[in-house]
Amino acid sequence: MNSTILSMVSSMVIPFIQLFGIYVIVNGHISPGGGFAGGTIIGVSLILFRIVGGSDAAKKKYPYQRLIKMTCLSLISYGLIKGYSFINGGLDLHMYDLPIGTPGDILSGRYLLPLNIFVGAIVASAMYFLYALFSEGEI
Repeated sequence: MNSTILSMVSSMVIPFIQLFGIYVIVNGHISPGGGFAGGTIIGVSLILFRIVGGSDAAKKKYPYQRLIKMTCLSLISYGLIKGYSFINGGLDLHMYDLPIGTPGDILSGRYLLPLNIFVGAIVASAMYFLYALFSEGEI
């Protein structure tokens, strides 16, 4: 699509959509939302950028290799943190553990914040990949 108004409005709106997605991810363990909801919001902003700017601009700004690396790093990190928390909590090993913090603060859920961040990255890139796959038959 080659609409000047659409590209101007979307270029102003997309950063706010992504900022709201980050807010939902970061505050997900103390309010409704979390990694999946925030990742969905960020994924929609990536899809909107691809619809408005075209696939070539999207490939230039969000290369597949970078998104694949981000997804793989997030999956591996999620698995390591979740596995560590299962081993540490389930086996009563008393290894190093993050402090619980004050309830209601951003840093109050031990491993929940990093896990929400990783889930958000996985969901956002998966949504973008699925849209790219079904829109043009490529990935």
